Parts: sequence; structure tokens; C-alpha cells
Amino acid sequence: MKDGITVLLADDHALVRKGFRRILEDTPDIEVVAEADTGAETVRLARALRPAVVVMDCAMPGTDGLVATRRIRALGEAIGILMVSMHAEQTWVRQALDAGANGYLLKNAMDLDLVAAVRAVAAGDTVLDPRLSRAGRLRGARGDGLTSRELEVLRLIVEGKTTRECAEALGLSVNTVAVHRANIMDTLGVHKTAQLVVYAIRHELVRLP
Repeated sequence: MKDGITVLLADDHALVRKGFRRILEDTPDIEVVAEADTGAETVRLARALRPAVVVMDCAMPGTDGLVATRRIRALGEAIGILMVSMHAEQTWVRQALDAGANGYLLKNAMDLDLVAAVRAVAAGDTVLDPRLSRAGRLRGARGDGLTSRELEVLRLIVEGKTTRECAEALGLSVNTVAVHRANIMDTLGVHKTAQLVVYAIRHELVRLP
């Protein structure tokens, strides 16, 4: 499409992709050029096709949308990324924006205006679902929330990984992971691993494997 907006759909649910495709392709100036059901495939297609916008599910299995967003940003391409998620918690919103997303919409919103959001992101604007707070810094469940790296460490802790295993998985030193772990506990106000796991699951700060 020469003068229109090209879109890559990334979601691990085929029905969601189908629904989004129908919404977008009812608009003459928008073309869905590809679909992906994993973060790794999304990055590969973004590199190959260079779409104007990637509509990205936040919590895909394996390489999730947050990691995929950072990898797409690392390509150096002018690709807009619109995160669409079931998670309304501001910690999720903040980590998506920190990763490089240009917008964040709630997937289950009845009045989801996907077309307008895609057009805005393609034009270089930032889009936030109106149900999300825009006042001040985006905050997590407690304190100032967690950084993207801390959320990665938290996810591995919930999966039962030791500090050394977390370090190996993320390519960090054991001491660095230990600092992240301490910061996570301080931010969330919990000081035992079992409590940390329960808190993370209850508040949907991580996606269970």
C-alpha cells in the first residue's frame, strides 16, 4: 500500500487477530500485511516488512510483547508500536511505555477505537486508553512501580528460578540480580520470596507460564 498505513498484528489468539483484521481492513487506508502469534515472529516480520504500526499483545507466551517491543526498537526503524492488553494495572502500562511502545489500549474495552489509535500512532502520537490515569507518573500497585528489568526478574522468581539462574537467563551478574530482587521487595513492601510470588500473581504483575 503506497500511501496507506501498513499494520502487523501480533497476538497469540487467532480470534483476536481475526477480529482486529476485520476492524482495520474495513478502512481503505489501512492494510494488515502480516500476523504473528509469538514475540519472536513479530520481531522477524517487523524487520522484514517494516510496517508503519505493530499492534502488539502485551502478554504473549515465550518472548512477550514487552521484550518484542524492545527488540523492534533496537532495529532502529521508525515503526509505531500500539500495545493492546487485558491488563489495566499502571505497572503494565509504564513498563510498556518504558519498552518503547507508542500507545496502550485495553483489549476488553467495548468502545475500543482501534482505527483511530493506529492512525494516531502512525502519525507519531502517543495513545493511552482513557480509562488509564494520565496524571503524573504512572505508578504500580505500590510506590513508583517496577522497572521493566525488575519485572523480568520478578517473572523469573515467580517461575522458581534462583538468583544465579535469573542472572544466567538475563545475562546479568548475580550481584545485579540480587540488587534488583531487593529493590522489588522494597517497592512492593514484601520481604519473603513466598509472599513476593503470591503478591505478583494476585496483582497480575507477571504472566504465569
